[in-house]
Amino acid sequence: MVKINDVARAAGVSPATVSRVVNGRGKVGDACRARVQKIIQELGYKPNASAQSLVNRHTTNVGLITPKISMEFFGNLAAGAEVSARAVGYSLLICNSLYEEESEIAAIESLHAKGCESIILHSDYLTDKQLIELSERYKGLVIINRYIPKIASRCVWFDNVASTAQIVDLLARKGHEAIAVATSIYQNRDPQLRLLGVRQGFMMQGLTFNDNLLVESTANLEGGKACAQELIQRDEHFTAVIAYNDLMAVGVIHELVKNGYKVPEQVSVVGFDDSAMCKACLPTITTIKYPIEEMAEYAVKLAIDLAKDATTPENKTHLFTSSMIERESVANAPSN
Repeated sequence: MVKINDVARAAGVSPATVSRVVNGRGKVGDACRARVQKIIQELGYKPNASAQSLVNRHTTNVGLITPKISMEFFGNLAAGAEVSARAVGYSLLICNSLYEEESEIAAIESLHAKGCESIILHSDYLTDKQLIELSERYKGLVIINRYIPKIASRCVWFDNVASTAQIVDLLARKGHEAIAVATSIYQNRDPQLRLLGVRQGFMMQGLTFNDNLLVESTANLEGGKACAQELIQRDEHFTAVIAYNDLMAVGVIHELVKNGYKVPEQVSVVGFDDSAMCKACLPTITTIKYPIEEMAEYAVKLAIDLAKDATTPENKTHLFTSSMIERESVANAPSN
C-alpha cells in the first residue's frame, strides 16, 4: 500500500506538503502542487478517509447517545436513526449513557473528537441550561424526546401530556370514571408529563381524580404486577387502569387475571408506546403509538443539516403527535 511518505519522497517534498495538496488547505505553489498530484496519480496513492475526516473536522457519521440501547424503546430509536443515516450515506455510532449525565457529556465530547458533528442525544438528567450550553458548543447537536423553548429548533419531541389526556377521553367515552393509574417510580420527565396529562384529562372530562388509585413502581413487567397488587390490596373500586408503558400494562393484566379479574369485562387496561408485545398479549393491548422511529429518522436529517449550517428557523418546532391504537383490552365500563 502506497503511503504519504512514499509520495513525499518521489515528489521531493515533505509529507506535510503532500497533506496540504490532498486536503486543499495551506499554501502550495502551482508547480509543486502539479508535481505532487502527478506523483499521486502515478503511484495510485489513496488518502486515508479517517485521517482526512479528522483533518477536515467532519465525518460521514451520525452519533446517537441513548440511556440503554438494550431497552426496546431505545432499540427502536436506534433502528429509525440507522435507516435515515444509511439513506444519505452516513454510518451510525451508538453510545450508552446508562442514565448518567457525566456519561452523556463524555459521549458528546468523544464523538466530536472523532470528527462526528451530527449528534442525537436522548437526555433525561441534564438540565435545560446544560443542554442549551452544549447546543452552543456543538452545532450539529439535536435533542430527542424533549422540548426546551430556547433551543426549540433543535428539539425533536413528543407531546406526552396531550397523549395521556387522550387516553382519559377514550375511557370516559366508554363510561369509566373510577380510573387507576400505574405510573413509573423514576422521577424523570416522561412519568411526570404523562401523569400531568392524566390529571388534565380528568379535568377536561369533569371527573375527579382519586389519589388512592395512583400507584407507582418500576417501569417494567414486574412493576406493573406490583402496581396491580397494590390496587387490589387498597380495596378501592376501579374499572380501568392507565399504565405508564406497555410493559407495565402487561404486568397489570397478568396480575389482575391471576387474582380473578376479567380483562376487559371487569377492568380495562391501556398501555403506552405500541411496542410489539401489545399484539402478543391476551387480550391485545389498547395503547398510544409513540412514533419514536419516525422521530429518530427526522432527528438524523436535522442533525446533519445543522452540522452543515443548513439551519432551520429559530421559531420552528419539531413536534410529533400521538395516535390511539384500539385493541381488545378496553371495553365499556361494567354497569354495576
